[in-house]
Amino acid sequence: MFATLTGLGLASAAGLNAYIPLLAVGLIARFTDLVPLGESWQWIEHPVTLVVLTVLLVVEFVADKVPAFDSANDVLQTVVRPTSGGITFGAGASAVELTELTEITGAASGTAAGEGASWGPVVAGVVIALLFHLVKALARPVVNTMTAGCAAPAVSFLEDAASLVTSLAALLLPVLVLVVFPLMVLAGVWAARRGRRLRRERREDGEHRRVGGAGPE
Repeated sequence: MFATLTGLGLASAAGLNAYIPLLAVGLIARFTDLVPLGESWQWIEHPVTLVVLTVLLVVEFVADKVPAFDSANDVLQTVVRPTSGGITFGAGASAVELTELTEITGAASGTAAGEGASWGPVVAGVVIALLFHLVKALARPVVNTMTAGCAAPAVSFLEDAASLVTSLAALLLPVLVLVVFPLMVLAGVWAARRGRRLRRERREDGEHRRVGGAGPE
């Protein structure tokens, strides 16, 4: 159960920001014993990987807060965020399973169990991250239009904060995902409905203006 909650939290966080959950997994695995990555996932905690992820996070952090650039960035992230979701779900879930097995049967058995990568969690992570990414990508243009782009930095910062909190909760106290994940889903549903409503209102307003403009002079 905890393995699933960890993977679920990390994948949903990746849908908002691809690099925060990857960095969280890598840094915690490298500098603590809380996330013992299996052999298939140990590249995430390699120093070169951590440096590259940090640079990419800085680029993402800046680009996602500039109107117009944020939408272009979302197009690029359509591939990156689901990929991150698959990796973090697989790595996080396997780390929890490895920890639990080690506690029960000993370090040697736990290490052997963590050598292979299972594709089921990876696929699940890709799907979850993609869904959150699509909601984010569809909602952002609506927010930008409503506020003339002024709300982009604040909204992006909130998304980054949600990604960080969810990632840490998934890794350090997975049971919190039972609270955080439903809240993220509700927020996504609200944003999607709000976006549809605003687009419908703008379309109807445009039709009324065309009808009014075509009336008798």
